[in-house]
Amino acid sequence: MSALRAAEPSRHPAPTVKAVALTHLVFGRPALDEAERFLADFGFFTERRTAEALYMRAAGSRPYCYRVEARRDARFIGFGLAVRTREELEAVALIPGASPISPSPHPGGGDFVALNDPSGFLVEVVFGQAQVAPLPHRPAISMNTGDAKPRVNATQRPPATPPEVLEIGHVALELADFQATCGWYTRHFGFIPSDILVFPDGSPAGVFLRLDLGQTPADHHTLTFVQGVVPTFNHAAFEVVDADAVGMGHQVMQEAGWQHSWGVGRHLLGSQVFDYWRDPWGCKHEHYSDGDVFTEDSPAGVHEVSRKGMAQWGPPMPRSFTKPKLTPGLIGAIVANVRRSPDLTIGKVIALARMFG
Repeated sequence: MSALRAAEPSRHPAPTVKAVALTHLVFGRPALDEAERFLADFGFFTERRTAEALYMRAAGSRPYCYRVEARRDARFIGFGLAVRTREELEAVALIPGASPISPSPHPGGGDFVALNDPSGFLVEVVFGQAQVAPLPHRPAISMNTGDAKPRVNATQRPPATPPEVLEIGHVALELADFQATCGWYTRHFGFIPSDILVFPDGSPAGVFLRLDLGQTPADHHTLTFVQGVVPTFNHAAFEVVDADAVGMGHQVMQEAGWQHSWGVGRHLLGSQVFDYWRDPWGCKHEHYSDGDVFTEDSPAGVHEVSRKGMAQWGPPMPRSFTKPKLTPGLIGAIVANVRRSPDLTIGKVIALARMFG
C-alpha cells in the first residue's frame, strides 16, 4: 500500500465551524411529477409542492431532506449543512464568497447562508430550522442467528411496500480540483477523513469524510469525494431500517420499472449493505443499512484504490456505475481541467479510465 502524498485529506486543527448534520440535497429537474414518482417509490414522503419546487421528507425529524427545483435543465445543484449556534452561522457568513444571513423560505424555516465550494457546488448552511414529528416506520427485524434465537413463535413478514427512508446519509461528488475542494470542507466545516483511497503513486484518489461530533458517534462518511475529470454528482445515499428494507426496496423499485445501477452488496469501507437505483435523469440513489459509526478518536485508514475494493460481497461494480457519457463538451472540459488543475494529470485520467471507465 502506498503512503499518502498530499496535503489533503487531513484534519484541520481549528476549523471555522464544525457542521453537525447533512440536512438536504438540491436538484434542478424539468419534470416535478416524474421526480415525485421516483422519490415516492424510493421511500420518501411528499412534504410540500408548489409550481416552483418539490420538497420530500424522510421519516426522521427534519422537515425535508430533498428539494427539487423546477428548471429546464436537469442537474445537481448542492446540499445543506447544519451548525449548532447563531455564532457559527455568523462565522460562516464571513467565509469569502458567502451570502449575508437570510431567513430560510424552505420548510422548517430558520436562517441560512449560501456559498459555493471551490468546485462550484452550492452549500446552504442552516441554523435554527424547526424540527417536525417523526413519521411512523416499522421496527428493525429481530434476527435469529447461529448463536442466538431471540425471535421465538414469531415470523418476519415485512410489507411489500417502498422502504421508509429514515434520513439522508451522505452525498458523493467527483472533483477535478480535489485538493482545494477537500481542504475547503475540512478547513471551514471540520470534516474528518475516515478512509482515504490512493493511486499507486500515493496521491489521493478519494476520501470518505465524516462529521466531527466529538464523542458522539458519527456515520463513517457524510461526504465522499473522488478524483474525477470534471466536477459532478456521483450519488446520494439514504438510510433504511435494516437489510430487509434494502432487499424489499430492490423488489419494489424493480417492479416499478426503475433502472438498477448496482447491488445488493456490502461495502468494504463503511460496511453498508447497499443497493443503487437511477432516477429518470440517471442520478444514482442508494438505499443502505448497517453502516459503521466512529467518534473523533478513530484515525484515518489509507487504501489503494481499486474496483474490487468497493465491496466485501455482492456483484462486481459495473463499469456503467462510473463511466461518463463522452460528449464533445465533456472531452473539452477534461482537456481544460488537465491543463488547469494541479490534481489532474493525463496519467490519472488513464488510471481512472482503466479502473472505472
